[in-house]
Amino acid sequence: MAMTLRLPADLDAKLTERARREGRSKQELAIEAIRDAQDRAELKVDDVLAELMDSDAEILDYLK
Repeated sequence: MAMTLRLPADLDAKLTERARREGRSKQELAIEAIRDAQDRAELKVDDVLAELMDSDAEILDYLK
């Protein structure tokens, strides 16, 4: 699906320079950054759920 992304001039310049250095497109770098951010967000949710399961294990067992 197509999407237009408007970046502030300073971020666009940084992205352009990085793409040039790495020989990759700005689109590739943007997709990679979005995927990385999503992975980090999912990890945080999983960590919170695991922590809750540990800290509330006794209560959860009682509710079963």
